[in-house]
Amino acid sequence: MRYAIVTETYPPEVNGVALTVRALERGLRARGHQVRVVRPLLAADEEAVAEDADTVFVRGAALPRYPGLRFGLPAGRRLRACFDAFTPDAIYVATEGPLGWSALRAARAMGIPAATGFHTRFDRYMRDYALPSMEKLALGWMRSFHNRGQATLVPTRQLQDELQSAGFANVVRLARAVDTQHFDPTHRDAVLRAHWCAGDGPVVMHVGRIAAEKNLDLLVRAFRALQQQCPGARLVWVGDGPQRAALAAAHPDFIFCGVQRGAALARHFASADLFLFPSLSETFGNVTLEAMASGVPTVAFDYGAAREHLQDGVHGALASDEPGFIASAVALGSDPVMRARMAQAARQAVLHLHPAQVAADFDQILHHLADQAGRPHAHVATA
Repeated sequence: MRYAIVTETYPPEVNGVALTVRALERGLRARGHQVRVVRPLLAADEEAVAEDADTVFVRGAALPRYPGLRFGLPAGRRLRACFDAFTPDAIYVATEGPLGWSALRAARAMGIPAATGFHTRFDRYMRDYALPSMEKLALGWMRSFHNRGQATLVPTRQLQDELQSAGFANVVRLARAVDTQHFDPTHRDAVLRAHWCAGDGPVVMHVGRIAAEKNLDLLVRAFRALQQQCPGARLVWVGDGPQRAALAAAHPDFIFCGVQRGAALARHFASADLFLFPSLSETFGNVTLEAMASGVPTVAFDYGAAREHLQDGVHGALASDEPGFIASAVALGSDPVMRARMAQAARQAVLHLHPAQVAADFDQILHHLADQAGRPHAHVATA
């Protein structure tokens, strides 16, 4: 089969959408399919443009308030030329920006079935950026986008039910997985912990964008409450974003490690004692699975990845409100015996989540869309 993936974010950008899209692409290739990726050109790509026959680069622009991220500009003519030459059996549109809209229009005009990915809660972001009156408008805009495709892929049953109730058509669950060989407790690093001046107090970690939509004020309050019980506790931030400078200035004892990738990220995760994830705007939250795979008990709200995979009191804690989140952070952070028991259980809970199975499910969804559209298959995988 031939598949095209259209996305406005992709590594070396570091965010959940970019990493998820790359994993899906690699999974399809591993199954023997031909995959063409269409995405904006990044500065880091300039030397690779002429060499990468599997990627079509389009023009992009910096995302406001996120100078490290870009979005794709409309590229209808370029996309139609790409689809005409590559003849994909189906396409996957991962993002709702101008490039994504262009892709859906081109696919519809050419009779190519398209699945879309619901990766980001832009409607919820309206609350975080003081625009609550725009939340319903944003949701309607997203519904209009996704309903132009033949399927909307979501990572959880909860989100599937929610979007179906909101008028989204053909919502299909595509589960997520985690690389448990990469994220592993054995990567715990005593040297790294010494660099953080981690003594008897627990190391609390947050991994993700340092931005308003991540509900970071609650993270700070939960940590300070824990610190009253455990004065030696340390708060380590992995990632970057628009709120980093202000947080660093207001809290000079916080440890900011910046963006971490690959083996370094695995070491950071495994070297923590407790993972706090206060966000309420995620569609999933890959970092929850990465923390669990690393043997790090997690406190999160009862939705997304945590609802799907984290059992309250066994792998960490599921909070229903802010006081509960803070109380759980204090209880787990101040009890090393409980954390040790949860660490083992958390690791065991995600060992069955295999990326290869996600790739197989993704392949099946796209294959089904191609069959429904009566597309003659350009290539049949042997995997």
